[in-house]
Amino acid sequence: IVYSPDYNITFMGLEKLHPFDAGKWGKVINFLKEEKLIGDDLIVQAREATDEDLLVVHTRRYLNKLKWSFVVATITEIPPVLFLPNFLVQRKVLKPLRTQTGGTIMAGKLAVDRGWAINVGGGFHHCSSDKGGGFCAYADITLAIKFLFERVPGVSKATIIDLDAHQGNGHERDFMNDHRVYIMDVYNRYIYPGDGFAKRAIKRKVELEWGTEDTEYLQKVHTHVEGALNELKPDIIVYNAGTDILDGDPLGGLAISPQGIVKRDEVVFKAARSRGIPILMVTSGGYQKRTARIIADSILNLHNLGLIDNHSVAWLLSHSLLG
Repeated sequence: IVYSPDYNITFMGLEKLHPFDAGKWGKVINFLKEEKLIGDDLIVQAREATDEDLLVVHTRRYLNKLKWSFVVATITEIPPVLFLPNFLVQRKVLKPLRTQTGGTIMAGKLAVDRGWAINVGGGFHHCSSDKGGGFCAYADITLAIKFLFERVPGVSKATIIDLDAHQGNGHERDFMNDHRVYIMDVYNRYIYPGDGFAKRAIKRKVELEWGTEDTEYLQKVHTHVEGALNELKPDIIVYNAGTDILDGDPLGGLAISPQGIVKRDEVVFKAARSRGIPILMVTSGGYQKRTARIIADSILNLHNLGLIDNHSVAWLLSHSLLG
C-alpha cells in the first residue's frame, strides 16, 4: 500500500471550495490503521515525481504552463488559486499531486514484483501528455505504464480498467494508437468530459445511464472485465477505482451502494488474481465525505478474502526492491 502524508491538500480552507475531499487519502490510511490492517512499517512511502520523471510523458511546454496559477486554477477547478503566487501553488497544490503521481509510478513496479499494489491516491485520468483538467494535473496512469514498458523487462502489454464515473479521456488520448494498451471504460455517458475523440481509443466501452444501480452495474462490470481479460492477457492491469459512482455523488450521477463498490473491487481483483496478472489500483474520483471509509472497507475486504496480503509488503520492504 503506497501513501505519503504529502498527498493531502490543505491550504487556508481553499480545498473546501472544490467538492473533492482533498484529505480523503489520509483518512483511508487512518481507517486501515484503526482496523489493524497496516502500521507505518507496512506503508510504502511515495516519493514526489521529479521533472525528469514527468517528462517521460509530459511535454516541457505543458509543465511550463503549470507555472501559471490561472492554468492550475482551471485544471483543479478551484478559482481562488488564480490569485495565489505560483510558488505557493507549486507547494500546496501541485506537490501533493506530484507525490501521488510518484506513488502510482512506484506502485506499478511493486505490482509487477508482488502481484498487487494499491496507491491510496492517484488516478488522474483526465490528464494527458499536454493537457490537464477535471482536478487532474499529471497523467499518472500513462506514466506508470510507460515506466513499466521502458524499464521493467517482460512488461509489454497493459490493460486499463477504468471504473470511475467519468470517462478517462486523458489516458485514452495518450494511448490512442498504442496497440500495447487495451482500455476498458465504464462511465456515465452524460457527464464530463464527453470527449468523443478520446472514445476512439476505448476497446471496451460501457456507457451507463443516469442513476444506474448495483445489480445492473455489477453484472456489466463482471461481464466486461472477464471479456476484456479473455480477449487479451496483459502483463499488468491498471485499475482506476473511482468511488464517485456512489449514490448521492454530486458529479457522478450513478446510484451504487457502498456494498456495491466493495463488491466491484472484489470482482476486478478476483479476475486479476485468478489469472495471475499483476494489478495496480489507484483511487481516483470520489466526492463525498464517506468515500474514504468505503475505500478502506474495500481494502479490508480484499485482505479478508486473501486477494491481497500484508506479508508481501513486509517481504518487499525487507528486500528493498524500491531501487
